[in-house]
Amino acid sequence: MLQTIYARRGMVTAPHHLAAQAGLAVLRDGGNAVEAMVAAAATIAVVYPHMNAIGGDGFWLIAAPGSAPVAIRACGAAAAAATPELYRRTGHAAIPPRGPLAALTVPGTVSGWQAALTVAAAWGGAPLALPRLLEEAVHHAEAGMPATASQARYTAEKAAEIGDAPGFRDVFLPDGRPPVPGQAMRNPALAGTLRRLGAEGLDGFYRGDLARAIAADLERAGSPVAAADLARHRAAVVAPLAVAIGAGRVFNLPPPTQGVSSLAILALWDRLGAPAAEGFAHVHGLVEATKRAFLLRDAHVADPAAMTRDPADLLSPAQLAADAAAIDPARAAPWPPQAPARGDTIWMGAVDGAGRAVSFIQSIYWEFGSGVVLRDTGLLMQNRGASFSLDPTALRALAPGRLPFHTLNPALACLADGRTVTYGTMGGEGQPQTQAAILTRLLAGQAPQQAVTAPRWLLGRTWGREATTLKVEARMPAETVAALRGAGHDVEPVEEFSDLMGHAGMIVRGPDGALAGAADPRADGIVAAF
Repeated sequence: MLQTIYARRGMVTAPHHLAAQAGLAVLRDGGNAVEAMVAAAATIAVVYPHMNAIGGDGFWLIAAPGSAPVAIRACGAAAAAATPELYRRTGHAAIPPRGPLAALTVPGTVSGWQAALTVAAAWGGAPLALPRLLEEAVHHAEAGMPATASQARYTAEKAAEIGDAPGFRDVFLPDGRPPVPGQAMRNPALAGTLRRLGAEGLDGFYRGDLARAIAADLERAGSPVAAADLARHRAAVVAPLAVAIGAGRVFNLPPPTQGVSSLAILALWDRLGAPAAEGFAHVHGLVEATKRAFLLRDAHVADPAAMTRDPADLLSPAQLAADAAAIDPARAAPWPPQAPARGDTIWMGAVDGAGRAVSFIQSIYWEFGSGVVLRDTGLLMQNRGASFSLDPTALRALAPGRLPFHTLNPALACLADGRTVTYGTMGGEGQPQTQAAILTRLLAGQAPQQAVTAPRWLLGRTWGREATTLKVEARMPAETVAALRGAGHDVEPVEEFSDLMGHAGMIVRGPDGALAGAADPRADGIVAAF
């Protein structure tokens, strides 16, 4: 049983221990929370490649004491050549989820690192050199990182599906076979790219000699993304969405992410009387709130430029009141089938000794993304663009320059009692649900690790499972499961500690500066602190 970790000078939580340690090393060297997160983000992109990569996207929430939180949107748009006609001409009725044509959006996460460092520069102090922030990632890519059990398992499960993607076998199937846990996995081309980013600057990913090398790699692999698409890309510093609940104020990312649904679930739970953690009323209330939030999300959330409704309206008192009134406290509403929202992602949190907090998420969408590994630069490319529709009338229709819908949404709460909570999870459709589970447990008095470890649930399709059932971990008390079934929920038990439930984490900073952190036993991570 993991215990909550307590410290005062700095803390990083991550789903891979090497990433958490890389971030902590930066804090020990005098770096701030953003610098620690850049080091952790680069490292985890190397050591947890089935979940994320620098060929993917990222989102940030950054909060400094005395200042309003800021958000960073570091997601890339569809390439100029990525038109519906391209896919129809190549014989596709839908965008393929694997291979070069799945790699149709610009990888945005590196631009987010740069934008976050720019935000942090306003805090003053001597910045750490960029090569210092990337040195752990360079080392692991060059010397070899040990494959985790989950990487070995997902490689074996997905090899037949991904194995023909350009470059995949060379990097992820050594000797033509999936790795075994602990086996060293090297990507020297990626090490070279990270080293160049350290020497030439992060902007070089999009403009300059490195960008031209990436574009040549993409063209060789058959991706629609070109040098001009990279050059057009910029991360955006945006205002986060926020909602007030009885305990304080909760923040998340605006569209194209599903952050609005994460906030709506918590606001609806609050309007239902904030049922005490655990038990039927807690789980049922959050599941029913999830249904209402997801219906609104799927009807309205897309690229902000294509939306016809202000996302803040989805969190208006009138909208929340109407949705709360539609929830039956004793019966489950029907849940219609919907498109699966898979997601292989990482969430990490960091807080430094000055109380500056970062909630960060980085992803390549499905396991190993598109599967395409660029030959000369070593990038594993995301397949986020596969979430676009080729139907021109669809809410999330493919168009050049359009941002894809994102399940990614890091969260942060500023509570009325003076605590700041940095929290989040991976898990696609499960992200808003797990966020709600762990925060409401914390608000009910549970310690962070207890809140993260306790049995979780997930409504709907995820990770390739077609059933739209309410999946619950087998550790959930039998009386709660029976009550859920009695209320009409289609309950499906899963493993005691299931990957389906995401890899969550949390750091709580108290009003006295004390830090309390949690890592998820469902992942390979730790809380690193001093």
